[in-house]
Amino acid sequence: MEVKEALLKRRSVRKFKETVVPEEYIEELLHAAMAGPSACNKVPWEFYVVTDQTVLEKLKDASKYTGYDAPLAIIVCGTLSRALPMQLAEFWVQDCSAATENILLRATDLGLGTVWCGLYPQKTPAGKVKALLNLPEEHIPLNIIYIGYPDKEPEARDQYNGKYVHYI
Repeated sequence: MEVKEALLKRRSVRKFKETVVPEEYIEELLHAAMAGPSACNKVPWEFYVVTDQTVLEKLKDASKYTGYDAPLAIIVCGTLSRALPMQLAEFWVQDCSAATENILLRATDLGLGTVWCGLYPQKTPAGKVKALLNLPEEHIPLNIIYIGYPDKEPEARDQYNGKYVHYI
């Protein structure tokens, strides 16, 4: 699949088939994530891969926006131990967001569907995920990406709107 096709075809999928995502696809998604850019190449990310059905069920209760049934979830976390120093530390959010988008695009390329459920900067949902997964203090859950085979194929779309573009 060409990059442009993946960009237009990538859509949030909220209903998944029960089909298990193959291990080699999970590895592909993680390779794509870690190919993303990061400020000063600090790579301040950690990825938690969840396939355990009991844990997936509990993740659904993290917030009112995380209640999806998917065979796989990847929780993307920032880690402050590898973040830039002092006021630049917050660049982990951008770095982990770039990694997240790479996962979404590679998943589309593999015929998978995804939905990005934001956690950070919401303290309660991020705290619930942190507690559920028993994350180290320095790992901050940015999001949950639910992944699986889409129940139905979403239609590709181009959302370009020139009124949001400003040439200087």
